[in-house]
Amino acid sequence: GGTACVATGQPFDTAKVKMQTFPDMYKGLVDCFVKTYKQVGFRGFYKGTTPALVANIAENSVLFMCYGFCQQIVRRIVGVDRKTKLSDLQNAAAGSFASAFATLALCPTELVKCRLQAMHEMQLSGKIMQGHNTVWSVVKSVIQKDGPLGFYRGLSSTLLREVPGYFFFFGGYELSRTFFASGRSKDELGPIPLLLSGGFGGSCLWIAVYPVDCVKSRIQVLSMAGKQAGFMGTFVTVVRTEGVLALYSGLTPTMIRAFVANGALFLAYEYSRKLMMKQVDSY
Repeated sequence: GGTACVATGQPFDTAKVKMQTFPDMYKGLVDCFVKTYKQVGFRGFYKGTTPALVANIAENSVLFMCYGFCQQIVRRIVGVDRKTKLSDLQNAAAGSFASAFATLALCPTELVKCRLQAMHEMQLSGKIMQGHNTVWSVVKSVIQKDGPLGFYRGLSSTLLREVPGYFFFFGGYELSRTFFASGRSKDELGPIPLLLSGGFGGSCLWIAVYPVDCVKSRIQVLSMAGKQAGFMGTFVTVVRTEGVLALYSGLTPTMIRAFVANGALFLAYEYSRKLMMKQVDSY
């Protein structure tokens, strides 16, 4: 699921990070795409793909594993049998709990990904010198400057994004599946309803938490050039100096990516899960 998500959404995610971190450099999505292609070439859209793959595979593996556990916890809290189907709201709460665990796997790899994606802009603005443009060079610079804990720069803002965001993510996904199932079992849904449901869930997530993600990207990228303020300090500075709309820089590529990538994520997740369950049942 994580692999499908990255394969379909990486160019839009790269544009999102660039526009969030350096909003003055780009007039919009098309301008960002054109300038990136002219300056770096097609490979510029896939900067940070390796850590993005690691991040998404790690995050979604932990997320969906913990989602199952958290569903059982929710069942205990509400006092129902372990085989009872949860409501859409209860599934949303389970997804929100699960995201807290996934954040610990996500934060280090996402920091490396974001820095690689905005590396060209950091060099253009004179904030860093040339040469830090590989996964290993970014990892090495983090360890040298901040030690292992440096990989958790932006952890609080990542948590602030993930926990409420995944409530809307799983809530939107389950509500959409309920709509398409219209009385039937959700497990009987075909690929198109699953794609649309995943896209709707992803859109709900990003609409709800986008300003938090913008602050997180700035903290993780700009900390390359020196120590950054925390979440509230960065948030207040952006609003005071650039205005509230700066928190929504890069929203267009994010919404395109959210629908396409999360549709692919849930489609791959549901079908791979069914395939694995058939293998388990055959034994």
